[in-house]
Amino acid sequence: MSEPGATATGDKAPRLQDRVLGGLRWSRLQEPLGFIKVLEWLFAIFAFGACGSFSGETGATVRCSSDTREISAIFVQFGYPFRLYQIPFEMPSCEEEPEPHTLHLVGDFSAPAEFFVTLGVFSFLYTMAALVLYLRFHSLYTENKKLPSADFCVTVCFAFFWLVAAAAWGKGLSDVKAATRPASLIAAMGVCQGQDVVCNAGATPAMGLANISVLFGFINFLLWAGNCWFVLQETPWRAPAAPRDSAAEQGAIDKQ
Repeated sequence: MSEPGATATGDKAPRLQDRVLGGLRWSRLQEPLGFIKVLEWLFAIFAFGACGSFSGETGATVRCSSDTREISAIFVQFGYPFRLYQIPFEMPSCEEEPEPHTLHLVGDFSAPAEFFVTLGVFSFLYTMAALVLYLRFHSLYTENKKLPSADFCVTVCFAFFWLVAAAAWGKGLSDVKAATRPASLIAAMGVCQGQDVVCNAGATPAMGLANISVLFGFINFLLWAGNCWFVLQETPWRAPAAPRDSAAEQGAIDKQ
C-alpha cells in the first residue's frame, strides 16, 4: 500500500506544472507584440552567434629562390574577438643559418565586435523576459501603464543601439578583411623584400559568416524600430479613443 502522503506529493508536481503552463496564453504570439518579440529573440541569437563563433584562416607561401622547389607555407588562424595584434605566426628565414622570427597580425578590432555580441546577448535576455510578461502576466502589462511606457523606452534604445552596433561592426569587419588578406601578410614579412625571394598568396579567409552577422545586425535594427510602433499603442501616450457610453450620451443630448 502506498502512503497517502506520497500520493499527495505526487499530485502536487503535475498540478504545479499545469498551473504554470496553463497560465501561458500562446495565442498572444499571433499578436504583433508577441510575434515580433519572438523574431527579435531568434535574430539576436543569430547575430551574436554568427559573430562570436567566427574563425578564419589566412596564409602565404615563401620560396627563398626561384631555382629551388622548397616552399614554406604560413597559416594564421584568427577569430572573435579580433585582437589581431595578439595572434603570432612564424616568418621563415632565407638565411644560411635560419633563426625563428615571430611576427603578429596588425590591428585590434575587438571593440565593435564585443559591443555587437554584448548587445545581442542583452537583446536575447530582454526579449525572453518580455515574452514571459506578455504570455503569463499580460493583465499586469495592460493594467500597469508604467510597464508599456518602460517597454517603449527600452525598445527605442535597443533600436538605436542595433543601428550603431551594426554600422560599427560593418566598418570593423571591413578593416579585419584588409588586415587579414594574404597581401597584407606578405607586406608585413621582411623576408619577402629579398631579391630572389618569391612570396605568393596562400589561403584567403572565408568571411561569409562574418558578413551574415552584419546582415543580422541590420535586421535586428529593423525589427526593433518597427516594434516601437506596436509598443507605443500600449502606452498611455497614444490618443485615447472616445468611450462608447459617452458618445451615446452626447448623441442623446444633441437630439434633445
